Amino acid sequence: MLFPVMPLYLGTIGFTMVWIGVLEGVAEAISGLSKIYFGHLSDHLGNRTSFVRAGYFLSAVSKVMLAFSALTTWIFTARIFDRLGKGVRTAARDAMLSDESTPENKGAVFGFHRALDTMGAAVGPLIALLFLLKFPGHYQELFLIAFIPAVLSVLIAFLVKEKIQKAILKPKPSVMQIFFYWKTATSSYKKLILPLLLFSLVNSSDVFLLLMMKQVGMNDQQVLTIYIFYNLVYAAIAFPIGKLADKIGLKSILIFGLLIYCIAYGGMAITHSLLIYYFLFFAYGIYAASTEGISKALISSLVPKSETATAIGFFAGAQSICILLCNVAAGFIWQQFGAPMVFIIAASGAFLAAVYLSTQNLKLVRSDI
Repeated sequence: MLFPVMPLYLGTIGFTMVWIGVLEGVAEAISGLSKIYFGHLSDHLGNRTSFVRAGYFLSAVSKVMLAFSALTTWIFTARIFDRLGKGVRTAARDAMLSDESTPENKGAVFGFHRALDTMGAAVGPLIALLFLLKFPGHYQELFLIAFIPAVLSVLIAFLVKEKIQKAILKPKPSVMQIFFYWKTATSSYKKLILPLLLFSLVNSSDVFLLLMMKQVGMNDQQVLTIYIFYNLVYAAIAFPIGKLADKIGLKSILIFGLLIYCIAYGGMAITHSLLIYYFLFFAYGIYAASTEGISKALISSLVPKSETATAIGFFAGAQSICILLCNVAAGFIWQQFGAPMVFIIAASGAFLAAVYLSTQNLKLVRSDI
């Protein structure tokens, strides 16, 4: 509900493009670092649901915080709470998905999760759009409304039962050892995440896509509408493309998604047609459905089962650090060289990542070890 609204709201309270980039980058970095730590802790304790519940609780608190103050430090704190909550829950939740899947349906399981998650990301902005049409500029009231489904998500999480995991018997490593999981990871895991992390260095936050729509003349309602359209495409395609990935290979679909990203972002840099923007957001939905869940499904297939949350958490954490650097750089490039340059650089990075990944031979690990 709030993601597409945030850049619009931040603009009304005086945030510049650079400050928006810094805010989103710092928030994502905190989310990423916490994914590394709490992902490993979930594996170490053999517990998933406690982290899922705590993560949704922190994100719920952040929603209500936004309603009470527009001070810069307060906004930063609220965003940090939200992203910290995401960091606490994400790796444990994805490990649960992996635990409930088999090598034959892993793409479908992760795709189905992304479909439901993204349907929420379409319905939420639709509610926000209808509210802002009725009450333009009433952002604080919208934040309070968003608190309702956030609380419900916490309550529903208590209904989830998990398979009991065996705790890792070896001594808990130091924090620094956790953050250097790369050293002990499988070679196939390294081959996969290296190009994906390099791509993350040029793949700026979706906030910049929404701001691009504002720059070309769309009003708030049009921006929310095209974002809802993107999420509906993403939600509709995620499950069938996950099933397709199980048949033809997770890596093949991941490479396909990166190439679709080249079309979407490259097109953003050269067009000013509303109709073509809808086509590009359609392509962007295909990209998201082909990469986000698929990459996690593939990661969980390249590491031992006892390291699933650690591996996913490490990748997500390192990716968030890359996004931090990218968002700050994107804000600077936008102001100095214009928006098209941001999208051209991103499209080029996706193409190089796809080419590199196509040359790598990834060895799957048995799902029961």
